[in-house]
Amino acid sequence: MDTIVEDESPRARLALLLKNFSELDDDREAWRILYPIKEVLLLVTCATIASCDDFDDIVAWGEHHLDFLRRFSDFHHGIPCARWLRDLVNRIDPVLFQRCFNSWVAAIWPDRHDFIAIDGKTARRTHDHRKGLKALHTLSAYATTARLTLAQLGVPEKTNEITAIPELLDQLAEAGQLEGALVTIDAMGCQVDIADKIVAHKAHYLLALKGNQPTLEADVVDYFRTAQASELVTKTTVEKGHGRIETRTYTASKAVDWIVSERSYPGQPRFTNIKTIVKVDTRTEHADRSTFDTRTYICSAPLDIERTAKGCRGHWGVESMHWLLDVEFGDDLSRYRTGHGAKNMAVVRRFALDLLRNHKTTGSIKTRRKRASWSADFLLQVLQISR
Repeated sequence: MDTIVEDESPRARLALLLKNFSELDDDREAWRILYPIKEVLLLVTCATIASCDDFDDIVAWGEHHLDFLRRFSDFHHGIPCARWLRDLVNRIDPVLFQRCFNSWVAAIWPDRHDFIAIDGKTARRTHDHRKGLKALHTLSAYATTARLTLAQLGVPEKTNEITAIPELLDQLAEAGQLEGALVTIDAMGCQVDIADKIVAHKAHYLLALKGNQPTLEADVVDYFRTAQASELVTKTTVEKGHGRIETRTYTASKAVDWIVSERSYPGQPRFTNIKTIVKVDTRTEHADRSTFDTRTYICSAPLDIERTAKGCRGHWGVESMHWLLDVEFGDDLSRYRTGHGAKNMAVVRRFALDLLRNHKTTGSIKTRRKRASWSADFLLQVLQISR
């Protein structure tokens, strides 16, 4: 894989992206190709960054910014119509398409990531009842500190998330992004096979306990209720913002010998590599009320209260990313229902959000997208990753 270093030009970085696009399989007859696939995907990527959320908008933006696009490729025949654009995006293999972006992200951000959050999101309007098609559910692996989507995988429905997570972990390991990371997953991912897979890839897990492991959850809660103070390590944080004050108390213990005892009973814990258990008590003070919440976790990493607290708190980053996709990119309102269009545009939206969030400027994502649509220079800054 090519690596882009800090002193290389923005044009070289975009050239690498175009190179990745050009490696996608194109089953069209070469002599009939008016719009090369790399040009079409560059158009879609740029226009999505520049506040265009459907194919009609993308085409209109491309027609008005053709001179800008021709700085990076020929666009000999100009911009295709919306119907043609939609047909091509529907035909592209979403797995290969995702790898294009993954390779580019890995080249721009080659460093290992300390925290990786895995979570799923459903694009609710992509269902088609007449054809029996369920809404697209996408599983994302998100580097919470760098605010990057490292990989994503489309699954037919949320109930298949458990079987999709190991495949996503394999993708991360193959790209060299998993080793040494602390992987956080919500309660659905608290499965023995998933935990073992993470450890086998030389990473650590931090898995939420809730519902799907009722016996282990109850035992962990009971332990923290009766544990001696000498066995516990605590850390408290206070955050103010959005009209509320949140106080979190993290309590962790490495006294986990009792979990792997020789007891035998229905629903007994089968995790063999737990090294730390964690309890998080959250008090949220609003103007007119206060709410309380307690969550428990199991972790394969040695006791480190600072790292554990960052992992627990950082998991909200992937949820924040999903919220931004809905609010700023209309992901939940997307109605792509044929071919691979829904999966491919989900990839583009996440990639566009990554670039916008990592650009060092002020203003909301909405404002940055509008600036990119108004100013070709600002769009170029976003694409070149000004860091």
